[in-house]
Amino acid sequence: MIGIVELRRYALRPSARETLIELFDRELVETQEEVGMHILGQFRDLDDPDSFVWLRGFSDMTTRKRALEAFYGGPVWKQHARAANATMIDVDNVLLLRPLSGLALETNGRPAPGSTATPPGLLAATIYPLNEPTASDFPAFFARHLEPALHESGISVLATYTTEHSQNTYPALPVRDDAEVFVWMAIFRDEADHTRRVAELEQSSVWRDRIKHALAQHLDGQVEVLRLRPTSRSLTR
Repeated sequence: MIGIVELRRYALRPSARETLIELFDRELVETQEEVGMHILGQFRDLDDPDSFVWLRGFSDMTTRKRALEAFYGGPVWKQHARAANATMIDVDNVLLLRPLSGLALETNGRPAPGSTATPPGLLAATIYPLNEPTASDFPAFFARHLEPALHESGISVLATYTTEHSQNTYPALPVRDDAEVFVWMAIFRDEADHTRRVAELEQSSVWRDRIKHALAQHLDGQVEVLRLRPTSRSLTR
């Protein structure tokens, strides 16, 4: 069971994303899972050609510490660290999350090593920055009001997460401590399907006249929507 998830967003050097994806899909999936991690998905950000986004899960914080120590102190990372790091500018934009309704995935659904076919579909990850005083109330608000409105517009929520407040016990890999967030994810057939569903939501009188205003009272900053295209070997697709 996955109790901790990292949403990792890497800023890359220009034109380096395909190099990192090829290395990651070939060398850094099974080798991380062998030491106790779950590689839930890796993606191209459709709105930023120099961004690589991936999701990594752990059963708990103790397992996370042990697995990270084993991998980053082990032979696989030592072999490939130089090549991977050469593609990267910043790797510190990392949200540490706790699943409320996590991704239900079977590892046998991942394409085999060497797969290169680009899978269809688009994962949209919406990040709500929350006001801290009301953050604990937001999951219930989302389930009671937002999720039914999304469903009416043909958007099925795949997973939801909140900020995990545990201390980062592996400081060599920083995580953001400046954010109180709620993240929800949904899968769409393609970019056009995503655009159409969002437009239907915005045209809903219930959303426009009541829910959208109520949502704004919970927010502390701009909402981010990541439109993500799975790589060839992404488990989430």
